[in-house]
Amino acid sequence: MAQVTHGTGTQVANHGGGVHSIKVPIPDNPLGHTLVHLVDTDRGPVLIDTGWDDPVSWDTLVAGLAALGTAVTDIHGVVITHHHPDHHGLSGQVREASGAWIAMHEADTAIVRRTRESEPGTWLDYLTRKLAAVGAPDDHLAPLRAARSGGRLRTLPGLRAALPDREIVPGELLDLAGRRLRAVWTPGHTPGHVCLHLEERHPAGLAGNGRLFSGDHLLPGISPHIGLYEDPDDTAVTDPLGDYLASLERIGRLGVAEVLPAHQHAFTDAGGRVRELLDHHEERLTGLLALLATPLTPWQLAERMEWNRPWEQIPHGSRSIAVSEAESHLRRLVKLGRAEAVPGGPPVTYIAA
Repeated sequence: MAQVTHGTGTQVANHGGGVHSIKVPIPDNPLGHTLVHLVDTDRGPVLIDTGWDDPVSWDTLVAGLAALGTAVTDIHGVVITHHHPDHHGLSGQVREASGAWIAMHEADTAIVRRTRESEPGTWLDYLTRKLAAVGAPDDHLAPLRAARSGGRLRTLPGLRAALPDREIVPGELLDLAGRRLRAVWTPGHTPGHVCLHLEERHPAGLAGNGRLFSGDHLLPGISPHIGLYEDPDDTAVTDPLGDYLASLERIGRLGVAEVLPAHQHAFTDAGGRVRELLDHHEERLTGLLALLATPLTPWQLAERMEWNRPWEQIPHGSRSIAVSEAESHLRRLVKLGRAEAVPGGPPVTYIAA
């Protein structure tokens, strides 16, 4: 892989075989950037993800395309791995500039549609009720209530996300002229997350079954966030962690030669990374059972879980995300019969079975 830093400061990489990547920055985020991939096709270049909706991110994407000898106006299509704003944020602007189509799995398209059509306060009301039900203290709920009453809602990510105009159908080849790119449904990080399997010989001759654009599903040094699928109107009890673990095993069976993720860097040995992540989550579930020797609310469990920094240093918004991850692990333990809800509440408490 050849990587070049151009005079603009734009970093682009040539992965061979008509595949490049551009590091598009994510503002004020420790991840740093999204790797937007450019795939050449017989009908023109296609982007896999687009980056965060931000002027600096847009300028970086445009400069990166120019460094690769193309322009945003030349983009033929946009394939989105999942709806999160660091992946889907600039899709609408790309479509406006180029007339490109946008493709996404129907489960994530439904989220985009719901977010666009909902009264903005609906989400904050739902989140406040939900956090109260799992034991969040008043000092965590107060800023949410203040934002709701103060009308500070139009800055929420996703309110102007583009509605896709094509559906990614799992198991099918995408309509990319001259390429074999197959969609693999990998729910977990989001309900409609997809990986994209480039079923073509590796350009450097690496052994294995082609390459995989893995989005956030399989990253070389990070375990992606697995929280609850948030839908205020859905009463179904989902199991995102169970979905994620099953999706990991599905990807492991592909035997790809190389993984091209949306963050960090390209890597080989997908099977080894899959095993590491499966082991990580099993160890985490076992550790949570020890914590559940006495009844805990999901909030109390999140406070006691191991994160990348002490709980006291985790910002307000990240605490809400952490509690959602604690809940997804609790859902998995309950489904496996290893934990159970204690009658009573709210707030709901859980104990090891």
